[in-house]
Amino acid sequence: MDDDISSVTAGGTAADRADRLTRTLRDQSFPNLRPRDSATLILIDRATEVPKVLLGRRHQRHRFLPGKFVFPGGRIEPADRLMAAAAAAALHETHSARLMQRVRRPSLTKASAFALAAIRETYEETGLMLGVPGTAAMTTGIVTTGTMTVPPGIWEAFAKANIVPDLSRIHFIGRAITPPKRPLRFDSRFFAADAAAIARRDDGFVGPDKELVELVWLPLTEARQLDMPGITAVVLEELQDRIAAGMSHDHPVPLYRMLHKRFVREIL
Repeated sequence: MDDDISSVTAGGTAADRADRLTRTLRDQSFPNLRPRDSATLILIDRATEVPKVLLGRRHQRHRFLPGKFVFPGGRIEPADRLMAAAAAAALHETHSARLMQRVRRPSLTKASAFALAAIRETYEETGLMLGVPGTAAMTTGIVTTGTMTVPPGIWEAFAKANIVPDLSRIHFIGRAITPPKRPLRFDSRFFAADAAAIARRDDGFVGPDKELVELVWLPLTEARQLDMPGITAVVLEELQDRIAAGMSHDHPVPLYRMLHKRFVREIL
C-alpha cells in the first residue's frame, strides 16, 4: 500500500470522500519529495452474494504503515516495462488512456507497466500469481515466453510456471498522490481483478517474518472496519461503486490529490 493518510470513517458519498481525507491530514513538515510511481491490486471474490476482497496486514516492525491492513502493492520497476511485450493480452483501451493522463512521457508501455507492477507485487507479497497458461523456455539469464522475452528476476517465476499476465482482466479504478512534505510520497494507481484470474498459489510468501504477516478475505462491508490507511478505505468505496455499475470499463476513475491544502477528487 502506498499512502500514509490515517484511517477515515467509512461510508458517505463520492462527493465527501476528499473532504474526509483532508480531515485526517498529518504532519507536513518534511522536505518535499517527488512522488514515486507505484501500483496496487485489489482481488475480488464474487462467488458469494457480497463480494469479498483480499487484504494483508503489514508487519508491526515496518517503518511505513506498521500493522495496517493494505492491498498488495509497491513501486514500479524497470522490469515491468520490459514485461509489457510479453503480456498475453493488452489493457482495455479505456484503462490505458486514463493511465496515460497526467504522466510524464505517456505511452502504452508505461500504462501496461503500472498494471504489471500490481500483478508482480501481488505475487511477491502473497504468492498469488495472476495470468493465463503459456509456454516458456529458459535461456541464459532470460526466459522466453513464446516469441517474447521475460526479464530476469521475479518475472522468471511466471515463465517457469508457464503463466503469462493477462492485462485484459485488470481494471484501473483509482489514483492517489500522497500530499506534499510527507516522509514518503507515492503516486499510486489502484487496480482490481477478479479472483478467477489467479492461476497459481505458492506458499511461503506470508508469515511472521514477511512483509505481510497474514491475509484475509472479507466482504466489502466488513473490510472497511479494519485498521487501514484512509485512502485504502476510500478506494474500497470506489470499488463498491464500480461493482454496483457492473465493473464497467466506462465507470469514472477518480484521482485524489492535494490542491491548496485540501484533497480534491478529480475524474481522469
